[in-house]
Formats: sequence, C-alpha cells, structure tokens
Amino acid sequence: MIKTVPDLYYEQKIWNENQLVIGIDEVGRGCLAGPVYVGAVCYPHPSTSTINWETLSTIGINDSKKLSPKKREELTPFIQNSALAYAIGSSDVSMINSYGIVYAVQHAIYKAVEDLSTKLKNNKIHLLLDAFELKEINNLQITGQTAIIKGDSKSISIASASIIAKVARDRKMNELSQHVPEYKWNHNKGYGTQDHRDAIKKYGKHPQHRDLYLRKILSDHTR
Repeated sequence: MIKTVPDLYYEQKIWNENQLVIGIDEVGRGCLAGPVYVGAVCYPHPSTSTINWETLSTIGINDSKKLSPKKREELTPFIQNSALAYAIGSSDVSMINSYGIVYAVQHAIYKAVEDLSTKLKNNKIHLLLDAFELKEINNLQITGQTAIIKGDSKSISIASASIIAKVARDRKMNELSQHVPEYKWNHNKGYGTQDHRDAIKKYGKHPQHRDLYLRKILSDHTR
C-alpha cells in the first residue's frame, strides 16, 4: 500500500496562474454533539515568501485524523505563523438541528472563506476543498474552486486547515465538558464512542446534542 503524504502539487498549479490558494477542511461532521468547525489556510505565494518550503513539506503536516493531539497542538502555531492568513468558521448545534449538517458545514465554510478573503484583500483566490465544493461563492472574491477526494491527505493547505480546525474544536469540546462532565466530551470530543452512548442512555439528551443523530440511540434505549 502506497503511503499518501500531503504536498504542494495542487497549490503549485494554482500559484503558476498567479492566484492565491485557500485550503479548506471541516471537522466534527459525524459527531453526536457539539458544533462543526471549518479551517481555512492561505500560504503565501512562494515568490513573495521567505518560508522554508522544504520544512513545510517535512514537518509532519497531514490529515488531522492521522495525527496525535500533541502533534496537532505542536503544528498549529507553526501553521498559523507560516500562513499569509488563516480563519476558522463554525456552525452551532442549533443550526445543525434546524437545517441539517450539510447546510451547517457549508455555512461554516462560507464564514471562514469570507473572513479570510477580507483579510487577504485579493480578488484572485482559488479554493482547495476536501471532497466537495462550496455552493454559494457569488458574493465572495473567489475565482475558482477544486474539490479533491481525500484532499487532507494530498494537499498541505487542506491538511493545515484540518489541523487548526481540529485543535479549535477540541478546545471547544473541552470547555463544554467542564459544564457537563458526565458525557466525557473532553475525551470523546462528541463522537459516538461507547462511553458517550452510555452516558446519553443514562442522562438523556443535552442541548449540545444533535437531534437526528440521537434518535436511534434513544429509541434503542426505550425498547
């Protein structure tokens, strides 16, 4: 099996067209609880940067799911300091429950891209996204977008976005866990682990839970 490591292949193609690149990725889509977060990272064009690109390619940036919490925490300040700009968007549980996870993810992406494009003040921006495109870009300063299957394992920009989003969301779940420790969100981050499912059956649904995701768990418990 060939090991896939993110590189700058996709970025370089877009840089060659004198456009900036924003890598986008989301975390928390499949969780039972908590918000969904989106990271957006724009590395500077190599011709205008003093970044050591060899270091960037070898420091260990990868799909956040493949990295330990400690490694993600170590990489986050490096990514933020190396980026031309970065942003994080999110959608809370009320939006997920009201409009569905697909809409909530798109909303969080839009917020992150809007924030970042404002910071960049550049009308030649191309988005690299993991698996799917942003539906509404008419009001954003975007010239194009490319959806890459398993993009967080192929593009350093997307992988970087996944890391900063994951770190930000984990911190949020740790904060929420302080108020309701029985769900152990500081450990499971809202995912459907056995300890989380057991806590839901014991203590019931919390406002931070996603309604649709809990129906089967709660229906099984009442049988």
